[in-house]
Amino acid sequence: MAKKNVNLSVGRGEKLSVKAGSGLTAKGRAKYNRETGSKLQAPTKSGPRHKSFCARSQSWKGERGKAARQRWGCR
Repeated sequence: MAKKNVNLSVGRGEKLSVKAGSGLTAKGRAKYNRETGSKLQAPTKSGPRHKSFCARSQSWKGERGKAARQRWGCR
């Protein structure tokens, strides 16, 4: 079963801007979960989403990637 496309916006406070490090806000996660039936949770500093993100984003060398990695606390 394919997931629905959810329209999230920075202006409505559902996701963060690139300068703020990107990612979903609590409001954005709530909207995504409501519309798709998912159970997406906020990342924790030692949880599986955090480890996965940090591992997959190691090669991100651009400004946007560095900001996202800094926001997530990746080394």
